[in-house]
Amino acid sequence: MTRAIRARYVDPLAEIWLACARQVGLQVVRSPAAYAATDGRGVLIVGDEPSLDADDSLAQMIFHELCHSLVEGPDAFARPDWGMDNVGDDDLWREHGCLRLQWVLAGRYGLRELFAPTTDHRPAFWDQLGDDPLGDRDVPSVQAAIRGLTRVGDRPWAPALTAALEATAALARQVDAALARAPTAAAAPGQLPSLWQGLTAPPPPHPTGLPAGLVRAERSCGTCAWRYQGGPGRRAERCRHTTTRIDLAWPGCERWEPAGSVDCQRCGACCRAAYQSVEVGRRERFVRQHPDLVVDRGSYLEIQRAGDRCAALVGGEAVESAQGPRVSPYACVVYPDRPRTCRDFTLGSEHCLTARQRVGLTIG
Repeated sequence: MTRAIRARYVDPLAEIWLACARQVGLQVVRSPAAYAATDGRGVLIVGDEPSLDADDSLAQMIFHELCHSLVEGPDAFARPDWGMDNVGDDDLWREHGCLRLQWVLAGRYGLRELFAPTTDHRPAFWDQLGDDPLGDRDVPSVQAAIRGLTRVGDRPWAPALTAALEATAALARQVDAALARAPTAAAAPGQLPSLWQGLTAPPPPHPTGLPAGLVRAERSCGTCAWRYQGGPGRRAERCRHTTTRIDLAWPGCERWEPAGSVDCQRCGACCRAAYQSVEVGRRERFVRQHPDLVVDRGSYLEIQRAGDRCAALVGGEAVESAQGPRVSPYACVVYPDRPRTCRDFTLGSEHCLTARQRVGLTIG
């Protein structure tokens, strides 16, 4: 008698990430014709099982592509392959930005081994990242990764992406507990061990509730650029990110930046994409000295913009260095005559933090 088969088995990890993809707005199609590709119309094509390597999974492939979408922004859903040509090295920094973001997100849940990238990017880049892939804020791929990290809480990714990572971590804990009760025998000669054996415990959250950071002697709340004094009596030590009280001896969180590192010439965030308009008083010196940079909107005046930045801002071009691509220093060509709005903008303030988050210099 032939048995009637009424359902098929699907890997539970795949179910988690297929559901995540649907919530984000992607239909996943398996095909040997592509390793991973998007058509710009809501379809994500992932290679079938014979096309993938032994340490790949559908879940990991979907996660990687979602990291690409985070780096490129919501408009990238309408561009094939997230707007990347994937031919030469022109987009390599964008791939690196995706991998840096993938490293941070997977690490929050102890999943870096399970969700490590595929292809040659793993030995050539991922395995060389070290423990601080977002440390050098002058690197374009680091800024791209930080912008992507800031979007995790936005739609269409939220809440689906975080829920999928949490569900994966919960499943991983169950597998880990099962392995602890009955350890897996050593792999036979020539047989690869299971990826589930490479899980690590996720780090506990920082006392502020933010993700944990590197535990190093020099990294503490007391040495962070975003520590400030405020609250009743304005003497309490607080975190600019959460406004909560802190203990200066606490280790730094994921968003830790060294005190003194917030440098206007390395940043320029407040003068570029972070804010779209700077109003100027009609009686200010700036209006008399630089009329060519003033735009009259009738009811108010504002500084002229050049693209996404103030027309008085220079710098920020990509330059090559011995350490790879960097961004040239920023400067204001009218600094002595800058309007009151600019003079009142305080280094290290809440607005400064917001500006840096918007351009990918500070994790948000």
